[in-house]
Amino acid sequence: MAFNKDDVSINSLIGIGSAITGDIKFTGFVTVHGDINGNIETSGKIIVGEKARIKGNVTAKSAIIGGIVEGNVTAPEGIQLFETAAVVGDLATKHLLLADNVLFHGHC
Repeated sequence: MAFNKDDVSINSLIGIGSAITGDIKFTGFVTVHGDINGNIETSGKIIVGEKARIKGNVTAKSAIIGGIVEGNVTAPEGIQLFETAAVVGDLATKHLLLADNVLFHGHC
């Protein structure tokens, strides 16, 4: 399997203590450890760290979630929810992996 550069190199990072209000759009691999009040979209992968809080929809090629998302998550290639994840919203994907003790309230 070939890897695209955007699959392994982090293009954008929202660090712990950061707070963003408004919709944001990225190209490539994004990692979120801060708070976002708005929709977030990227053409690549997104990782939502366990300290992250997103109030808005998440759209990415694939998503790994360990924090809190209050909104829908759309990631056609796959969504993985770690045991620290809490998602209140719908999930849209071809592949879904849920760890034990995940809090999920929505449809998929």
